Order: sequence, then C-alpha cells, then structure tokens
Amino acid sequence: MIPTNVSVSRETAKRLETFVDLFSKWSKTFNLVAPSTKQQIWERHVLDSLQLRDIVTTPQHWIDLGSGGGFPGIITSIVLAEHGEGHVDLVESNNKKAAFLRMALLQTQGRGSVHTIRIEDAAEKIQAPDLISARALAELDLLLRFVEPWSKDNRNLRCLFHKGRDYQAEVDKARGRWDFDLIIHRSAVEEDSVILDISSLQRRG
Repeated sequence: MIPTNVSVSRETAKRLETFVDLFSKWSKTFNLVAPSTKQQIWERHVLDSLQLRDIVTTPQHWIDLGSGGGFPGIITSIVLAEHGEGHVDLVESNNKKAAFLRMALLQTQGRGSVHTIRIEDAAEKIQAPDLISARALAELDLLLRFVEPWSKDNRNLRCLFHKGRDYQAEVDKARGRWDFDLIIHRSAVEEDSVILDISSLQRRG
C-alpha cells in the first residue's frame, strides 16, 4: 500500500503499487537492490526517486543510466505517463535486470524503452536527451565521463545524480577534470543525501 505521505494522483498511485508488487516478486530471485534495503522500498527507493518530479516539473526526454531495479528510471516513466508526454530511455547491460525493466514498463504503462547495452555504447543508440539521471551507479567523475558524448552536442543538457553523504569529496575530485554548474538539492527522504543538479558540462583543457 502506498504511504499516506506520497502525494500523487490515484492513477499514478496504482501504477506505483503495481511496480512495487512486481519488484517484490522479482527481488525474491534477483538482486535488484541491496538486500538490506528491500524492506524499505517505498522510503529508500520510490520516494527518493520521486524527488526528481519536484525538480523537473515538465515532461522531457530522459536517459537513465544503469537502471538496475528501476530507480529512478521506472518511477520517472510512471510520472511521465500521467502527463502523457516525455520518454525515458533506460540503459541496463544486465539481461535479467533489463527483462525486469521491460516487464515493469509493460505492467505500469510507463513511458519508456529499455536498451540492453553498455553505457559506453549508449550515445550511438540514443540521441538528444534533455536530462540524464543515475542513482547508486558510480562516482561523479566517471558519471561525467559517461555523459560527455551527449554534453558535447548540448550545452543545456542537465544531469541529476543521487548521492550520499560523501558527495562533496566526489564534487571536489570532479572539479579537477571538469567545469560545470551545480545546484545541490537536499534530500527530503534520506539524511545527508543529495541530488546533484549539473549543467553546462565541459572537460577542462
């Protein structure tokens, strides 16, 4: 049952509940998220992913890197379904996880597609995103390397990366190689966590 503190339409609530039920079934066989967080799926994963809805309020073309268990990519696709616009390209190289993501999109009627490819190959397949998201995937410097092929063609490209308490060290390290604008959104779900909102990305030198 969806928590009472989640403010969404009735239709979106049904889609989220459908996804959580499916996630729970698949998690019995596959490690879609860290085992220690499975019992906190609404708080640790769904609500955390839903925060992007408050940062980006209009439908856009998203790419979600390393989509894994569907956070935040599937949640974003469900939000877009309510708008009837926008699209999420979910990039996941693991065949079993990609199969789960396809089933999730089918059952929730989310607005998205799954690409079973390596992130390094994704720029050849997926063109012109407005936004790129990633959660629990890699440190910031590597994420920016993943994003660079798209940012070269679009200086307005925006990246939203969920990060934990050590985010500042990652930002400082990335500043040695990259120039970028940064807005830090404090998490309303997890203490000491943030969402890094990055734009105007350019490699130094």
